[in-house]
Amino acid sequence: MEKERIILGIDPGTQVMGYGVLRVVNNKPEMLAMGILQLSKYDDHYLKLRRIFERIIGLIDEFLPDELAIEAPFFGKNVQSMLKLGRAQGVAMAAALSRDIPIFEYAPLKIKMSITGNGRAAKEQVAYMLQNFLKIPDENMLPQMDATDGLAAAVCHFFQTNNPSQEVKFTSWKDYINKNPGKVKK
Repeated sequence: MEKERIILGIDPGTQVMGYGVLRVVNNKPEMLAMGILQLSKYDDHYLKLRRIFERIIGLIDEFLPDELAIEAPFFGKNVQSMLKLGRAQGVAMAAALSRDIPIFEYAPLKIKMSITGNGRAAKEQVAYMLQNFLKIPDENMLPQMDATDGLAAAVCHFFQTNNPSQEVKFTSWKDYINKNPGKVKK
């Protein structure tokens, strides 16, 4: 029996929003779609937010994702830009929530690290690694790196959920000591 899931990845933005759709069948990922939503043509910030919501709903209706992976806003020097980016992310999340799709948020460094092994990798490196990993033909690669950033969020989520770290839960300090005898000096 084949197990399939669809992951929608979003790189939120108020000028350009990137997205990627990943299908995973029996733990083998393949890209279904990748693209951008060009928002710089709109002057009204609230209209941009509406367009983001409408596009995410359209992607959800088209691909029926099981999960949404989204890049978290990073702390920059420009507070106004950060607030606008947070709103864009919130609207994308609201679209997913309106369709009962679970949301997973990843820091930009985490996404880059999971794709390239380097949290400070350039966007071009991320795109190159995604193209090789997913075997995307040159003609299907887009010049806008926001698209590959959206796809990278989906691939990061795939890696995180298919290779979960064996996190051990502890109920008390005594439980920790009993489960880690080599880490405690008596």
